[in-house]
Amino acid sequence: MERELNLKRIVLYVQKTKESLLPINLIKGFIGDYKSILSGYSGTILNIAIPLIINWITKRKRGD
Repeated sequence: MERELNLKRIVLYVQKTKESLLPINLIKGFIGDYKSILSGYSGTILNIAIPLIINWITKRKRGD
């Protein structure tokens, strides 16, 4: 039983790693680091603009 649990954990870790290596998640992580650094007016603009740009890019790739 312990072996089965360990195997399921490994499968879960592999799935999470695959998801974190998707291009959109890499971009979100990269942008998230810089959003936390920036503050004030420019940070507010980025906080609004970045999600809109990401959504636009993802919808454009799907052809919507």
